[in-house]
Amino acid sequence: MRKFALSSVIVLLSVSALFAGVGIKKYAGEFMAGGVGGRALGMGGAYVAISEDVTAAYWNPGGLALIRYPELSAMHARRFGGVVNYDYMGVALPVRSRESLGFSLVRLAVDDIPVTAVPRPDLPLDATYVDEHGNVRANHTYVAWTTSDAEYAFYVSYAKLQKGKWAWGANFKMVHKGVAGHSAWGLGFDIGALWNPWKSLRLGANFQDVTTTLLAWDTGAKELISPTLKLGMAYPWVMKSLRSRLLVAADTDLRFEGREIAAQTHFRGLSADFHAGIEWLFHNRLSLRAGSDIGHFSAGAGLRLPKLDVDYAFLKHDKLENSHRVSLRLRLEEAKFARK
Repeated sequence: MRKFALSSVIVLLSVSALFAGVGIKKYAGEFMAGGVGGRALGMGGAYVAISEDVTAAYWNPGGLALIRYPELSAMHARRFGGVVNYDYMGVALPVRSRESLGFSLVRLAVDDIPVTAVPRPDLPLDATYVDEHGNVRANHTYVAWTTSDAEYAFYVSYAKLQKGKWAWGANFKMVHKGVAGHSAWGLGFDIGALWNPWKSLRLGANFQDVTTTLLAWDTGAKELISPTLKLGMAYPWVMKSLRSRLLVAADTDLRFEGREIAAQTHFRGLSADFHAGIEWLFHNRLSLRAGSDIGHFSAGAGLRLPKLDVDYAFLKHDKLENSHRVSLRLRLEEAKFARK
C-alpha cells in the first residue's frame, strides 16, 4: 500500500502541473452534486459523517472502510417533472481486515432537447417573406432537430481503517460529457476521511476534485472542475426503552469557483451551502427522515429487510417540480463473504 500511496502522490502532482493555465468553469461538475442513495437524500444530503455503506464512495470514500460485507446499491430518479433522469449504481467489497474497494457509476441525462432555427436567418424574427413556391411566410422559429445531454462519472475507490478511530479513502474518477454531437473526457480525484473523536460523535470531510478535474472537449476547448470541500458531523442517540435511535447530522459544502449569490452564503470567491438531516430508526427496521437540502425541504422513509434496504426520498423545490428518488441496497451477509 505504500507503493500505492506514493504512486497516487506522483499522479496528483503530475495532473496539477498539466492543468496549469486552464481556467475554472463555474458549474462544470454540477451533475456530480446531485447525491446518491435514498437514505442520504431523505436527510437533506447531510451524509459526509454518516456514510459507512456502499454509497460512501460518493459521499466520503473513507466510510467504505467500515463495511463488513460486500454491498450493491442502485438508484433511479426522475427529477423536476421527469425532465432530468438521474441514475446510480455502486459495488463495495471488503478486502483484508481493514481495507475496502468500491466501483460506482453516476449518470445524468436530459433527452429530447429541442434545437430551434428560423427559415431565413438574414431576416428579422417574425418578418414576412416569399418562399420558393411563391407563398407568403412568417419568419417564425421551428424545431430543427433534437439532441441529448448525457453526463457520466465512474469512480474507483479505495479505503482503509486506521488505528485511533479514523479512516481515510480516495476516489479516482473518470468523467464523460456528451451534447449535440460533441463530447468531453476528464480525470479527477477525491480524498475523504472519517473520525470518531468522542463517544459516538463522528466528523467527516471529503475533498472532491482535489487537484481540479480537467475536461477536454473534442472541439479543443478545455475547462476545469474546481474543488469542493464537504465537511460534516453526526451524532446518534440510542433510546433503549423505545427500541429506537435518533440520528442528527449537518454538512457544509465549501466551493471556490465564485458562485456568489447563487450560494446560500459567500465571501469573495468562497461560497457555502448547508445540509441538515434527522433520522428516526425504530426496531432496526423502519426509518423516517427529514432534512434541509440547501434550503429545500426533504423527507423520506426506509425499510430494512434481511440483506436488503429499500429507501425513498422526496425533495421539494419552489421553482421547479418536486423530485422523488428510490434506491435499493443489497448486503451479502453470509459468513463466507464477511470481512476477515
